[in-house]
Amino acid sequence: MANLKIAEELTLPNGTKIKNRFCKSAMSEAMGNSQNGPESLYVNLYKKWAEGGSGLVVTGNVMIDRGALGEPGNVVIEDDRDLDSLKRWAKAGTINGTHLWMQINHPGKQSPKTLSKEPVAPSAIPLCNRQAAFFNKPRTLTNKEIKELINKFVNTAAIAKKAGFTGVQIHGAHGYLISQFLSPFDNRRNDEYGGPIENRMRFLVEIYLGMRRELGNDFPIGIKLNSSDFKEGGFSKQDSLKVVMKLAELGIDLIEISGGNYENPKMFSDAKENEEAFFIDYTRKLKNIVDTPLVVTGGFRSIETMERALENNETSMIGMARPLALNPDIPEDILTGHYVTVAEPRLTTGCKALDKKLGSLIGLTYYEQQIQRIAKGKNPRIHRNAWSPLLHNLKVYGRRGLSPRR
Repeated sequence: MANLKIAEELTLPNGTKIKNRFCKSAMSEAMGNSQNGPESLYVNLYKKWAEGGSGLVVTGNVMIDRGALGEPGNVVIEDDRDLDSLKRWAKAGTINGTHLWMQINHPGKQSPKTLSKEPVAPSAIPLCNRQAAFFNKPRTLTNKEIKELINKFVNTAAIAKKAGFTGVQIHGAHGYLISQFLSPFDNRRNDEYGGPIENRMRFLVEIYLGMRRELGNDFPIGIKLNSSDFKEGGFSKQDSLKVVMKLAELGIDLIEISGGNYENPKMFSDAKENEEAFFIDYTRKLKNIVDTPLVVTGGFRSIETMERALENNETSMIGMARPLALNPDIPEDILTGHYVTVAEPRLTTGCKALDKKLGSLIGLTYYEQQIQRIAKGKNPRIHRNAWSPLLHNLKVYGRRGLSPRR
């Protein structure tokens, strides 16, 4: 289709050019092997997404430490042992002029008890509410351990660049370790990493600066950041604005806006009535104070909504995730005038109480199933039967498959 804003090239602050405004946001693939390495399925999957026309494709979260997994099937990069597999993954995901960025993460206390006997966190504050049963109470990180984790984030980013990924995204959202440092509820430290937001963001800032020194100014570094935790006493919108301003001052290349955590997964429920896209109100404020390109992910369905958000300078890129697990070719379909809106099915077990209790887990597993079908060269299977993903989860992971995940 001619004259679409979404078809325009985007130039990042460091001069990197992305061919269009489509961003495939991170989704959990859960396809790592028993040693947490990437299998050939990653090559097949990301080749398909690259062929689908997105200008930027972001991987599911890659962990920096085999002793700290966020969920079963995580890929972990600590050293060069999987470099050949990573090179094949990067080569496949960068065909068609596509940017492929590795999302880099550490779960902190959001590591289920089936995977971590003693998770670590800024402070020994356990998860609350119904999620507490799935997670052990974390141990407070020492100052020395914090420095070691910063180095691990930087090391994983360096390996990503060596393998041929064209950028990295720091995962600073959804209640994982960086998000925990940012939150005054989770971070009760009284050293240089705790207290006012200037201290609470220090962990993130030092990770970014370490990556920038290691990777150079020409290699794109982005971040996924909460607009808020949507939790009393947690990371607020005011805190978030200060973090964005600091990162923009330091030269970060792209900021993806999200929100919530395990205890309050606002990502899946924060759209206003009659408004498709999530977090637009927040990005309107950001656009008035920083020039850094922004990505809003979630809720975009119609071309009209995508174009309006870009034309109104409410976002720099259109982030899409789950729809691309149902149709990897959406960007190409839009650009060639063949787009049909993808409706995400409402999954149900037939029991409202069970749907409410396990709905988020069922949805995540359903989309993992579709992702794995694409990786195996099959078409996604669109249906509303929630028992299929639930039983699949139990079959693959056993009891630990009931642990909350994002």
